[in-house]
Amino acid sequence: MTDIKLSKWDAADHLNTEQDIALYLEACLEENDPALLAAALGDIARARGMSQLARDTGLTREGLYKALSAEGNPSLATIMKVMAALGVKLHAEVLPPRAMG
Repeated sequence: MTDIKLSKWDAADHLNTEQDIALYLEACLEENDPALLAAALGDIARARGMSQLARDTGLTREGLYKALSAEGNPSLATIMKVMAALGVKLHAEVLPPRAMG
């Protein structure tokens, strides 16, 4: 029997282009889950470099790691600072009306 070595999958390892980042963030936003959004921004931040993001936002690396984890609960102000520093933005879209019944 052969031993199989598995490694933990990390989204940050696959966010190589601006398009990768935009598609990943869009998919996470569609879930309408604040914890997922924070974690996705954390993945993007790690792919881009957390130290640089800390400098760009004026926040500490440790604070960013904590806020942008699945267990984090960043303020909207922090989310907006991080998104601006990462060069991405949120957008609004009208949802189709829910079926009555």
